[in-house]
Amino acid sequence: MKFFKNVYQEMKKVKWPDRKYMVKYSIATLSVIIFFSLYFFVIELIMSALKVGVR
Repeated sequence: MKFFKNVYQEMKKVKWPDRKYMVKYSIATLSVIIFFSLYFFVIELIMSALKVGVR
């Protein structure tokens, strides 16, 4: 039981981000994921085209 009491006390000390920062960093994270997904998709298309062209 002492463990949970200590966890509760530590959680009270945590400074949680507000909505503004959560939206800002969520958009940044999703943008990076989408960018790299498209980047690797295009690279995969190029590699596939080169592989087909070699045969």
